[in-house]
Amino acid sequence: MKRIELLAPAKNKECGFAAIDSGADAVYIGGPSFGARVNAANTLEDIKELCDYAHLFGAKINVTINTILDDIELEKARELTFMLYDVGVDALIMQDIGMISLVRKVFPNMEVHASTQCHNHNNEGIKLLKELGVTRIVLDREMSLEEIENIDVDIEKEVFIHGALCICYSGQCLFSSVVGGRSGNRGKCAGPCRLPYELISKSNSTCETKTIDKGYLLSTKDLCGIP
Repeated sequence: MKRIELLAPAKNKECGFAAIDSGADAVYIGGPSFGARVNAANTLEDIKELCDYAHLFGAKINVTINTILDDIELEKARELTFMLYDVGVDALIMQDIGMISLVRKVFPNMEVHASTQCHNHNNEGIKLLKELGVTRIVLDREMSLEEIENIDVDIEKEVFIHGALCICYSGQCLFSSVVGGRSGNRGKCAGPCRLPYELISKSNSTCETKTIDKGYLLSTKDLCGIP
């Protein structure tokens, strides 16, 4: 039987310490920049402290660099990968295909995981990521158990078993950027699908409108895959 790794999110080093103390096999955390949770912004010193603590207990620390990058950011992002390697990070979680390719070429000893922001949901896309040197793919949160079972690429697979679900497909949402100028692909999702809305019907003949429904119409229930 294959070993299952329990991986916990941490917004800061204190949360990471708590996860490890509670028995997590690994923790993932946002770095100082280029993470899908831009407000996390943990320092390299914090991450080093967390890595040192985790490794005492045989746990691993994975750091996110999982936003889409502009050309002018590539060198800064590459430098960040070296600094994260130096402080003892076990793997990078990434979205940008170009950056994944660059890291694998210039820094082959760094393990790379494909973020759920890569929209990992079919065999062909996952095969491509494996060819790029990715060692683990984080499957889309909206996938069913049957769809997960149908992924037959020989690569480590990570799935979410608890937490928030979006109304859109993983890594494919432009809702926040359209309505608020804050892109989830740049780590700045404003969570517009969590807000209340009204569903309105308008008559073509009279132009009269009426409210059909209102409330949190786009907000899905949280994922609970523990059972």
